[in-house]
Amino acid sequence: MIDVDVPRRISTRHLDDVASVVGAGVGSLALTWLLYLRVLPTSGAIGFAVAWYLAFLGVYVALSAFSNPGTVVADRLVAAVVTGGAALVGAALVVTIGFVFVRGWPALHHLNFYVDDMSGVRPTSPLSQGGVLHAVIGSGIEIGIAVLIALPLGIATAVYMTEVGGRLTNVVRTVIEAMTALPDVLAGLFVYTVLIIGFHWERDGFAVSLALAVTMTPVVARSAEVVLKLVPDGLREAGLALGASHWRTVRGVVLPTARPGLATSLILGVARIAGETAPLLIVSGASTFFNKNPFHNPMNSLPLFIFASVRSGEPQYIARGYGAAALLVVLVLALFAAARFAARNRQVAR
Repeated sequence: MIDVDVPRRISTRHLDDVASVVGAGVGSLALTWLLYLRVLPTSGAIGFAVAWYLAFLGVYVALSAFSNPGTVVADRLVAAVVTGGAALVGAALVVTIGFVFVRGWPALHHLNFYVDDMSGVRPTSPLSQGGVLHAVIGSGIEIGIAVLIALPLGIATAVYMTEVGGRLTNVVRTVIEAMTALPDVLAGLFVYTVLIIGFHWERDGFAVSLALAVTMTPVVARSAEVVLKLVPDGLREAGLALGASHWRTVRGVVLPTARPGLATSLILGVARIAGETAPLLIVSGASTFFNKNPFHNPMNSLPLFIFASVRSGEPQYIARGYGAAALLVVLVLALFAAARFAARNRQVAR
């Protein structure tokens, strides 16, 4: 029987590691409670948590230094700092989502909130009347039109930068990167100035979709460029060697290979515009009724409904606004989860 070397698991925790963490946690908690609440004239939960974390780092380093070399102590300190940062981000996310759902629960548990609109509902009406169906469908229509405009433009731009090239490649890439960091309110101002003021366009859902498309296109183009660069050059060379033209190779080899990544780019672009409010405030008029025609009359959306409801000052409307915000959070989180899932599938396939 041949002996096979078994790789050592470097992530295994020993008793000293666990004891140091537990001891530092308990000791720093007792020290912080004594100094922060009993000795010093300080108070507050946030300050207590910060002081406890800093005390934990100090005690943890001191305990680790008793029986470990300096490299191990430094490694444990960095690991504790990184873990604390990740925990802080996770706690902020949980608190934000929990706060929105708690404030919106009075409206969320009513069925009419999902199947009715706000037509004929007064601000002081009970939560058993009215809903956000018009805003949900309005957001879906506006985002759908924006996707139909931004997706072909973004992918075509990415194909030009990666597959065609030329003297304008760096210029196009610079413009795309600049537009990625462009404030969203400028997209709304651009559409408002050109279409609504210049061409006397009606403030409707299509104007909103154009503003969202301006915001979404650079996101899709930039992420799609990265995805297309990951396609192995050997596939392109194989397609050309078989006699296919350049465009035939791009259409039949490169794009199908990058399809999962391009789907991820689409999801990221949709997630980018799903919660935009600034363009909607400029180019869209709020409405309380359901409107399925994006080319006529104002069309409401979830971000605009949230903004109008929360700033109204009426408790019933505020609850509806937080309920709509909870729906929007679920939508955005689902899109990002789908993007992560698609990216994982692509890595596994490779």
